[in-house]
Amino acid sequence: MTNRSFLTRFAWLSIAAAILTIGLKTVAYLLTGSVGLLSDALESLVNLVGALMALAMLTIAARPADDDHAYGHGKAEYFSSGVEGTLILFAAISIGITAVARLVHPRPLEQVGLGLAVSVAASLVNLVVARILLRTAKQHNSITLKANARHLLTDVWTSAGVLVGVGAVALTGWQRLDPIVALFVAGNIVWSGVRIVRDSVSGLMDSALPVDEQDLVWHLLEQLRQDGIEYHDLRTRQAGSRRFISVHVLVPGTWTIQRGHALLERIESDIRCSLPNVEVLTHLESLDDPSSWEDGARHRRGKPPLPRPSRD
Repeated sequence: MTNRSFLTRFAWLSIAAAILTIGLKTVAYLLTGSVGLLSDALESLVNLVGALMALAMLTIAARPADDDHAYGHGKAEYFSSGVEGTLILFAAISIGITAVARLVHPRPLEQVGLGLAVSVAASLVNLVVARILLRTAKQHNSITLKANARHLLTDVWTSAGVLVGVGAVALTGWQRLDPIVALFVAGNIVWSGVRIVRDSVSGLMDSALPVDEQDLVWHLLEQLRQDGIEYHDLRTRQAGSRRFISVHVLVPGTWTIQRGHALLERIESDIRCSLPNVEVLTHLESLDDPSSWEDGARHRRGKPPLPRPSRD
């Protein structure tokens, strides 16, 4: 298994970005009094909590397998993304409450130009860090960094919406535009949080590999049939960055154990070369034994059942 402890450095980068943007956006809010900018600062506070959680879970996920966790600690990443998604939802609620109060009791904004300049600087920091995290998440299949990057990108779009709202207030003088934009910001944050929580739950439920990866494995196994070999009971799942694949391979009963073992070694090697960070479990069965076919048909991805040999 690849050592992933280096990924924690990206969590530290996210922590640093969150602290910097919290400071900048708080200054922007204090300068302008904009509830939209306040909502932006609150979301950055959630970014900080999420980044700290990401650091903790990435540290745990990088631990090697042990006697109590034979399949490793990769699922710890799902806890991080789940917590971050939940925090995002709480931030959206607090933003909505603040925006409604300001909608009822509007207040004029002050020093809009300077406040917007500070907020733009904070947004640029988030944009740069989000792109770095997203690229790293894709390269190393880290749901924790992916959730963190999504949150930061949401923060960037949120900031853009707030800037439009504050600018519109400055141009039109209609004070209620600011809390109205903040409410739209809250709605956008809710959608981002729901997606992150959904992905986390899916991972904790041992969902199968993506369809394109399943197809890749299926095509590799289909080539075996050219040599009179069959397979069934293909199962896949993913835990954090690790992939798990199991399959039953059926060969003629006259084969020697050594020949069957060599075939399984080749199959496992081909799958490992095609997919990164994957553990493959193969089970050898005889084509001539009817009991070999009893548990395979239901896992063949919709393909028609293989013919069962006669007991005669």
